[in-house]
Amino acid sequence: MLSQVLSALAPAALLIALGVVLRHRQMLPDTFWAPAEWLSYYVLLPALFVHGLATADMRAVPVGAIFAVLIGAVLVTATLVILGRRLFGGTDPAFTSIFQGAIRFNNYVGVMIATGLYGAQGTALAAVANAAIVPTVNILSVLVFSRYGDARPGWWGVVRQVATNPLVLACVIGMGLQQTGIGLASGLDASLKALGQAALAMGLLCVGAALQLGSLRRDLDPVLRASAVKFGLLPLITLGLCLLAGLRHEAAVVAMIFHALPTASSSFILSRQMGGDARLMASIIALQTLLAAAIMPVVVLFALSVLG
Repeated sequence: MLSQVLSALAPAALLIALGVVLRHRQMLPDTFWAPAEWLSYYVLLPALFVHGLATADMRAVPVGAIFAVLIGAVLVTATLVILGRRLFGGTDPAFTSIFQGAIRFNNYVGVMIATGLYGAQGTALAAVANAAIVPTVNILSVLVFSRYGDARPGWWGVVRQVATNPLVLACVIGMGLQQTGIGLASGLDASLKALGQAALAMGLLCVGAALQLGSLRRDLDPVLRASAVKFGLLPLITLGLCLLAGLRHEAAVVAMIFHALPTASSSFILSRQMGGDARLMASIIALQTLLAAAIMPVVVLFALSVLG
């Protein structure tokens, strides 16, 4: 079991490490990475989600239970973090970064691990997990920015942020093609599959390239507080809801994986755009990505032993 888990985690860790080397050794120009991130986020990963959801055999996938567990765990955790606002200290913009660090997740790492463990079924489960969590965390994050950020959008701004999110749109399209039975034409199927395969490698390289370790020492206290919620409280709540909902086996393991992932690198972009503490957000992303290398094997093994 341990070798299977490590085999699933190793590709993600190696690709992130390669991204670090490529960026910091300047083997590629700095101007490469911003377009690569855009391509990954707006084209490659949406293609993976559309293909995974449109072509997956959902008959054995407990979609309702997965949605209930994942969305419920995020809502409970987000509520506790907001109610415990004073425990985190710092400024309001800093709290937006802590909040994102507590609930957001790195899609690329999650899909890679789920696919490594369960193959095509893992990709389908990962797509369902994303369909549940992506809209939820985006809505919650934008709402928190509307209260605590320096640039506070109105309700229309919240709706626009969610409705135009490429991952949300991809999940809606993929689920629509799946539920209506339309599916994908053979040429489109092959094209989306090829783009989706490129998504994981490119996305994880960008995660490594985006790591910023310089300000970690200065921000260590709030970073550790956010990480305690991300790697401790959220997985425990998810475990409890899995047991309560009767979610077991592959679906439950993937649910646990997605709620123990490091924070998404896209959180930095949102923080910069909406008046958060972008420097603190970069520190949270960096430390959580490093911590995940040690924590994820433990979470996966625990989930397999209890829920698998």
